[in-house]
Amino acid sequence: LLLRLCTGFLRSWEKCNLKKFFFLYRTLRYVPESSKDKIISDEDVFETLLKLFKALFINDFNRQAPILALLPEIRSKYLELQTVEQKRSKVNSCSHQSRCVFSPEEVLFNTLGFTVSRDRSSLVSAGTGVFVTKGFVPKGMVVSIYPGTVYRKHEPIFFQSLGNPFIFRCIDGVLIDGNDKGLSRSVYRSCSRRDQLGPFQMSDESWLTATLQNPLAVGQYVNNCSRAANVCYQEFDVPGYFPVELKQYLPNIVYSHDLESHPRCVVLVTLRDIKQGEELFSNYYTVVS
Repeated sequence: LLLRLCTGFLRSWEKCNLKKFFFLYRTLRYVPESSKDKIISDEDVFETLLKLFKALFINDFNRQAPILALLPEIRSKYLELQTVEQKRSKVNSCSHQSRCVFSPEEVLFNTLGFTVSRDRSSLVSAGTGVFVTKGFVPKGMVVSIYPGTVYRKHEPIFFQSLGNPFIFRCIDGVLIDGNDKGLSRSVYRSCSRRDQLGPFQMSDESWLTATLQNPLAVGQYVNNCSRAANVCYQEFDVPGYFPVELKQYLPNIVYSHDLESHPRCVVLVTLRDIKQGEELFSNYYTVVS
């Protein structure tokens, strides 16, 4: 009798877990190795971020005076870009007396053709989600960034991780803490201000607030789904030649100060075309075989 009960239990367990496995198989994205886990190239990610960050910089040009005073060689470049932008803005209804200053969301729309924002998720009990609120996002586009403090494998994150659902694990074991509250918030701000060099901010702190300087920095609120995802995570190491004046828009900072390390970024890339009003959905896992 005991043997029959054990056999019946094992069969029930096997049947239940096989269903779970096939459910996960339908929604997970399998890749043969980490080097092939790229939907778009690093160059495409770099160019997209550069394009948006330059537009944000020019839009907020008056606030950049301390930086431009220390970088006269790039001042003329941005003045030329600003002139081009002003001409385009005048054509698009701005007055000739004053320069148009747009919100970061408007800059995102004018630059990449869409906006994203946080709102109540369409999933029951999922809390906050991320939606395309305006425009159209084509397949293979960077649509969001996962912000937070970047921890390498040997660095302490125990207390920050307690009850924290916003920790993202990269393929190589690097962790990104995207929690904008509590101890995680304090750690990020401390590291960000530690790395600031005079007027040069090495990271963006605004994602910790309701007023975002970088409107893409909402990736930690993208929810998992039971259906096929429309975005996926892609790791991107910020190169050393990334313009120093634009690092103020990067929503990531390393936990331990290291001049030789390149900050890790995780971007969310669209797997298909996404229309206005759609919520972004990911899979929390990328299985590497």
